[in-house]
Formats: sequence, C-alpha cells, structure tokens
Amino acid sequence: MNEKIRSREVRLIDDEGKNWGVIQTREALEMAYSKDLDLVVVSPDQEPPVAKILDYGKYKFEVEKRAREAKKKQHAPEVKEIKMRYKIDVHDYQVKLKNIKKFLHEGNKVKILVMLRGREIQHTNLAFDLIKRIYADLEGENFIEEKRASMEGKNAIMILAPAGS
Repeated sequence: MNEKIRSREVRLIDDEGKNWGVIQTREALEMAYSKDLDLVVVSPDQEPPVAKILDYGKYKFEVEKRAREAKKKQHAPEVKEIKMRYKIDVHDYQVKLKNIKKFLHEGNKVKILVMLRGREIQHTNLAFDLIKRIYADLEGENFIEEKRASMEGKNAIMILAPAGS
C-alpha cells in the first residue's frame, strides 16, 4: 500500500475502473494522492503487480464483510447425542428415532449411546440388539455408519453421519 510498494512499475487501475497499463509506481502514487485515495496492490503475484487506486478503509471493510458472509453460509456439522437405556418404551423409542432422522437431515452427526447401569452390564447383547433395531429402522435414510457399535465403558455406542459429509 502506498509507499510500501517495492516494485518500480505497476499495472494501474484507477478508481473508476479504467486500466492505465504499466506505469511507474511514483506516477501512480501521485495520481492516487491527487484524488485523496490510496494505491493498493491487489494482485502481487503478477509481473508487474496490479495496483488499484481506492479508499483503503472502505476496501478493507468490504473484504471483511464478504468473509463474514461466506462464514455465515457455512454449516459445520455438530455431533448430536441420543442417550437411551435398552429397556426403552415403544413411544420413547419412536421419539428418539424421529430425532435421529431429523439430526441426519440437518446434516449433523448422531452419536447413539445405550447406557448400561449396575447389573445391566451383563446384558450387553440387549444393548447391541437395540442398536441393530435402530439401524434397521433407519433403513432408507441417507446415512453412513461412521463408527460401528462398540462398548466404551458401560455404554454401547454407534456414530452415524449423513451421507456425503
């Protein structure tokens, strides 16, 4: 920007968008100062570098604004956790299944956690049966199994992710 430009020549574009071609950096600076604007190198990789006459504060604001807009439109998938016990009632099971489908449609990962407490740890097969039932009931949905069902401590865990993530 301005005096910090090291090259002797720049390809100049003025504040109205007119291309002046390759001119001396000193001349370009004088043109910018005569209009009370700044000379900013917008493409330093070119030979000679491309410089524009513009209001640097306004330019910086526009660049930051575009970056904020782009960030706003991004969706970072979250890991939603669904906890249940293997002795779950039918209606409760349907609600949990509906939530799993909703989370997958929103583009989030789902961690299904079947908790075993006390003596229930002896019946890990029932926890895995519940996870298999969930997997079967989700047939037709668009998802992939990111982590197969396994035991972690006293919990049986499986992680599902939407297909294409």
